Amino acid sequence: MITHIVLFKLKDRSPESVERTAQVLRNLEGKIDELLSIEVGIDVLHSERSYDIALTTTFETMDGLQAYQVHPEHKKVIAHMNEVREASVSVDYES
Repeated sequence: MITHIVLFKLKDRSPESVERTAQVLRNLEGKIDELLSIEVGIDVLHSERSYDIALTTTFETMDGLQAYQVHPEHKKVIAHMNEVREASVSVDYES
């Protein structure tokens, strides 16, 4: 099992902007066969070091993660994120 986690800090950190972007991420559910699960969380602490959105996705294999990365639906999300994000960090691990 491969878990892919990405944290996003947005340029516009207003609640409306954060929710709109979280919904863009949630909309991936059910659209990519290799995507086993998706969870999108919105930060509730709002500290200086907080990121705004956490995305956690799981895949059966590394090949599944690679297929997700190049899938047309994911590429649409990447285009949106490139417009709205200030920063992002990620980690991928096997369990």
